[in-house]
Amino acid sequence: MRYVDIAKEVLLTEANELTLAASAISDEITKAVELISNATGKLVVIGVGKSGLVGAKMAATFASTGTSSFFLHPTEAMHGDLGMISKGDVVLAISYSGESEELVQLLPHLKRFDIPLVGMAKDKESTLGRYSDIFLSVNITKEACPLNTAPTSSTTLTMALGDALAVCLMKHKDFQKEDFASFHPGGSLGKKLFIKVDDLLRTTNLPIVSRETTLENAIVVMSEGRLGNVIITDDDNKVLGLLSDGDLRRALMQKDFSLDLKAIDVCTMNPKTIEDKFLLASDALTVIEDYKIQLLIVTDTNKKLLGLLHIHDLIEAGIK
Repeated sequence: MRYVDIAKEVLLTEANELTLAASAISDEITKAVELISNATGKLVVIGVGKSGLVGAKMAATFASTGTSSFFLHPTEAMHGDLGMISKGDVVLAISYSGESEELVQLLPHLKRFDIPLVGMAKDKESTLGRYSDIFLSVNITKEACPLNTAPTSSTTLTMALGDALAVCLMKHKDFQKEDFASFHPGGSLGKKLFIKVDDLLRTTNLPIVSRETTLENAIVVMSEGRLGNVIITDDDNKVLGLLSDGDLRRALMQKDFSLDLKAIDVCTMNPKTIEDKFLLASDALTVIEDYKIQLLIVTDTNKKLLGLLHIHDLIEAGIK
C-alpha cells in the first residue's frame, strides 16, 4: 500500500469517528456548559499520558477564549498540588479507558472537597464515568492505528470535543473578537485583532494642498511627502480630493495639460475615506485591498482630515 493511501485512510477513519460522535452528541454538553460557566472559580483540566497532552491543549484553548483554566497532572496533584484546586472550581478529567491509575486515585479526594467533576471517557460505567457529575462520551469504533491500539482516533475525538466545549462556552459568554484580542496582544494574531487605525495614523507632515494650488506646486508637495499622493482640502480642513501619481500620469496624456492647471481639476474627487479611527487596522487593510488603493484617508464625521494610513504602514506593523 502506498503511503499516500495509508495517510488518506487514517484521515478518513478519524473523520468518520468525528461524524459518528457528532450524530451521538447528547445534552450532557449543555449541562457541562452551564456548570462551567456558572462556576466562580477556574476550570481545572487533568489527564495522564496522551490524554494529559490533549488536556494541556484544552486548558490553553479554554484560557484563551474566556474561560479561566489550567492543566494539572494528577500525579502532581497527589503530591501537594491538589491545593491548587479550590472551592468554586470545576474539574474536567480525561481518560479514554476511564481507569488510568493516577487519575482514579485522585477522584475520591475531589469528591471529598465537593469539587464538581466533568468526565471524558469511553464508558460511563468506568471508574471515571461513575465518579463524574457530567459525562461526555469519547467512545470510538476504531483507532486509526493499524493495530487498533495507539491513541489516534480517540485522542482526535477528545481534542475535538474539547474544542466543541470551548466554542459553546464562547457562545454562552458572547465572547467577541475584541475579547479575543485582549488575550492575544502579541504576535501576528494579536496585531491583527488589537492594533487600531489610530495606532498607525500619520497626523503630521501630511501632503496637503488647497483648492487653489497649481499642479506644479502640488507635485513638489507630493515629492516631499513621499506618499505618492496629495490631499486637497478646503479652508475648514475638509477633504475635497486626492491627487495620486496615477491621476498625474493621466493628466499628462491630455493635450491641454499644463503645470498651471489647478490640482483639484485633475484629482480624484470624493476619494475613499473612513470616519472611525478606532477601526481595527486589519479591517482598514481590507478596505484598502477592496478599493485597490494605497492610501486611506481618515476623517471625522464632518469630513475634516484627521490623518492618513498608508498600506506600507500596515505591512511594516505586521498586519496581514
